[in-house]
Amino acid sequence: MAPTPTSLVWLFDVDGTLLLTKGAGREAMSAALRDHFAVDDDLTTIPFAGRTDALILSDVLQRHRLELLDGDRERFWGRVSVHMRLLMVPPRGGLLPGVRELLGSIADEPAWVCALLTGNVSEMARIKLQTFGVFDRFAWGAFGDEGPDRNAIARLAVLRAMERHGAPPERCIVVGDTEHDVACARAAGARCVAVASGGTPRGRLEAEAPDLLLDDLTEPRRLLEWAQRLA
Repeated sequence: MAPTPTSLVWLFDVDGTLLLTKGAGREAMSAALRDHFAVDDDLTTIPFAGRTDALILSDVLQRHRLELLDGDRERFWGRVSVHMRLLMVPPRGGLLPGVRELLGSIADEPAWVCALLTGNVSEMARIKLQTFGVFDRFAWGAFGDEGPDRNAIARLAVLRAMERHGAPPERCIVVGDTEHDVACARAAGARCVAVASGGTPRGRLEAEAPDLLLDDLTEPRRLLEWAQRLA
């Protein structure tokens, strides 16, 4: 079946771009580490921002000289997800300002597709987005357990955009809040919008020369007008 022609595919990062969970993901992984290995580590010295869950877990295992075989790895992520669901009842954090309105505006454009490009494993992304009622805004995703690093996942996302929607890399827009998002967009041949809504200073994002740099998503007109010109 030929792909449905699409003028733009939006590829959104999750944490720091769409929402915040006040460290719930870190706490969930720490609790799973305690469950699975009886190891206590709050993981506060492990960098999370802009990195894949798989790379974060690799750092944790290396620190404690631990190993997970394939089946154990799936069970470990299952425990992380169990703890994440518990930590998000009641919800912690929330959608960042302007996100719900922006997603609605993208949905109003019939030739635009909204998808995910995130370092989260798929179930963690689902839990976070479902908690705040926007999971159904995304047609599909490329996730942190689908490649060795963020660049590989971005290339996978761009490939899916071409296969599913006939959108070439230059019609894919990566939206993220760290320098890793800019780098992975470049690696995949996509456009990049950097948003200084997470913990990365605006100056550091500016140094990476994204196609568009925004303080936040509270006034989406500039972003939407830029995207319409691109389309």
